Amino acid sequence: MNDPSVESRAVDVFEMRLADIASVDVAQLLALSVSVRWPHRAEDWQLMRSLGRGFVALDEIGRICGSAMWFPYTESFAAVGMVITSPRLQALGTGNWLMTRVIAACGQRSLRLNATHAAYRLYRSLDFKREKTLYQCQGHANGAAAAAVDADGVRPLSERERSLVIATDARAYGVPRTELITALMQQSTGYGLHRSGRLVAFALCRRFGRGHVIGPVVASSDADAIAVVAPHVAAHARQFLRIDTHSEGDAFRAFIAAAGLALHDTVTTMSLRSDVNGTGRRAADAPRSYAVVSQAFG
Repeated sequence: MNDPSVESRAVDVFEMRLADIASVDVAQLLALSVSVRWPHRAEDWQLMRSLGRGFVALDEIGRICGSAMWFPYTESFAAVGMVITSPRLQALGTGNWLMTRVIAACGQRSLRLNATHAAYRLYRSLDFKREKTLYQCQGHANGAAAAAVDADGVRPLSERERSLVIATDARAYGVPRTELITALMQQSTGYGLHRSGRLVAFALCRRFGRGHVIGPVVASSDADAIAVVAPHVAAHARQFLRIDTHSEGDAFRAFIAAAGLALHDTVTTMSLRSDVNGTGRRAADAPRSYAVVSQAFG
């Protein structure tokens, strides 16, 4: 990455400069996300920095006023996330400045992101196109809902199955995310559904934010997705649990609601240059992504 610290800009009465996100203290990043009421912990920031790249905008005394990251899964595709602007600067073009640098750094990659309501107009101005709605569902898990699920064939995933999980995730997501899935399996509990010796569905669950988050979830049907999510719901009964899903009015969403994970918010999944590279698109006969890893990772 080119050294971004050589670029600076006057924003209102501030003189701001860009820096590599890896060069700042994680406590500063945590303070930024807290300022916009995002739930990320220091550990969540550390995971993202270990897997992605990014910029921060710094004011004259070194305070972080904005951030933007990208996760280059392949040479032709990246996810964009953690685009945050300090509330006092949200109307002064800092987000546009950061995103313009991210787009340039990603070259000709196809890009995908999840836009908050506040940032939607910014991404539209940068030619991102709307794809679908992502539903953030969360709450204290109702273990009783999981008890009624038929989990025949579901068992804990082992490290030996990592390559199968990576391959199954790639078919659903549209590109391989080898480094991400490897890192997630090291800090997640996973359940997989097996038929005739094949992994046909899986769900990972890890510590995140206020409690735990389930994702990714990959399956070919609502019933299979429910089967691999149910053990996580049971394991976290009466605990805070979150899942971010594109599923709408179907059996999977009904199960999520019965499990105590009510709709909390929505964001919009958007893409740039997807029609050029054709990456990040699942085949028609591929399994489906029922839950994302996170809004940043996709």
